[in-house]
Amino acid sequence: MASKQMGVARGVIAAIVLIVVGQQAVAADLAQAASVPQAGASVTKAPSPWQIRLRTLGVITEDSGYVNAAPGSDLSYSDTVTPELDISYFFTDNIAAELILGTTYANIDGQGTIGGLGKIGKVWLLPPTLTLQYHFTNFGAFKPYVGAGVNYTVFYNQDAGSADALDVKDTFGAALQVGFDYMVDQHWGVNFDVKKLFLEPDFNVTVDGANLTGKAALNPWLVGAGVTYHF
Repeated sequence: MASKQMGVARGVIAAIVLIVVGQQAVAADLAQAASVPQAGASVTKAPSPWQIRLRTLGVITEDSGYVNAAPGSDLSYSDTVTPELDISYFFTDNIAAELILGTTYANIDGQGTIGGLGKIGKVWLLPPTLTLQYHFTNFGAFKPYVGAGVNYTVFYNQDAGSADALDVKDTFGAALQVGFDYMVDQHWGVNFDVKKLFLEPDFNVTVDGANLTGKAALNPWLVGAGVTYHF
């Protein structure tokens, strides 16, 4: 009798084990089936927040400035064309931050009462600019934006011309921006962009042994066109 009861107990235990194992196998199959896309179903992937642009940039300066000890003095600067790279990060579909990178040079010429100095010198400038942008998203492939931010310009490789020495000081400035992308497909597009930098660095200059100071009101317009790639 005891032997019979033990056999029944073993059978019940075996049945319970089989039921549990079976339930686990079914649950695993269901989970696997849920993770595999069904035929004909589209798989959506969240867009990357990163975007880059490569532009050709025209730098158009405001010809203004002065030397403090020379009444009626004025300054003018050369306009240039240079490549520009910018990197954008989208926090949302509408809000993005953009870091703008490029470098160019400016020839500085005397005007007004110091016009006889001719070319005072030449400086290279590196003006990294960070803007916060608002992108309009209800125009289809046409995606206009506006932005505002801050610029810090570093002046380097400064060469004196008719002056004995020239030192243009690094400086901060504000930046405004407007532009648009026209997206050809999900990743590629064309871009047009206009920025205004408010850039008026102080400088020291030595002419005929006299140490002078002044301000160079560059305040350039940056007009660019190029390609956009959204990752």
